[in-house]
Amino acid sequence: MNYTRRSFLRASLAAGTVAIATGAGLLIPRSVLAAWPKNAFEAKTMDEAMKDIAGATSAPESADIIVEAPDIAENGAVVTVTITTKLANVEQISLLVPKNTTPLIASYILTSNTDGFVTSRIKMRETSDVIAVVKSGNKLFSAKKPVKVTLGGCGG
Repeated sequence: MNYTRRSFLRASLAAGTVAIATGAGLLIPRSVLAAWPKNAFEAKTMDEAMKDIAGATSAPESADIIVEAPDIAENGAVVTVTITTKLANVEQISLLVPKNTTPLIASYILTSNTDGFVTSRIKMRETSDVIAVVKSGNKLFSAKKPVKVTLGGCGG
């Protein structure tokens, strides 16, 4: 038996096993997904989103958090944002845009061996601040950067 045939049979057996397990209901994707803070992502105001994701409605500004985003976003549908922090023991980084219909854009839970750095492409409905909220040592800190949107993003 040559290796090509052996590889084909092995792959077919694996695919068949997965198909049978899926058909039997043994592989249900939602059972392996992380906890989803649904209320936070559906919140319509900044205060609601902050309360649901971080447990508080405000966070003092910190010079140790840097929000990098363009001063003027030519297209609100694709705005690149990078958040970097020098704070120790970063547990969570959340990204909010107050003037979007749902202000919470993203929330990242970090492990102890992770750098305080995230980057993402976001949608912005209109000109607004981009706010980063960092949870470090069970305390909240924030930083913001104003971004002017010239062409509509998630609002048209």
